[in-house]
Amino acid sequence: MKTAISLPDDLFRHGDALAKRLGVSRSELYARALEEYVGKHRADQVTKRLNAVYATEDSRPDPKFARAQRRALQREAW
Repeated sequence: MKTAISLPDDLFRHGDALAKRLGVSRSELYARALEEYVGKHRADQVTKRLNAVYATEDSRPDPKFARAQRRALQREAW
């Protein structure tokens, strides 16, 4: 999809130089940058949702499991 955007002159120059250095078009550079930015924020939303779920859950291990784990670790040679 074609789109028009406005950028500060300095940012445009830096982006243009980077595209040339990477051997890609400006469009490719901008598409990659936007994809990375959107992906980062998508991950933030997943973390936010997981935090909301686990905020209401008891995260302590089952006492029987914790005892078995301690016994197993005591037998290990560190």
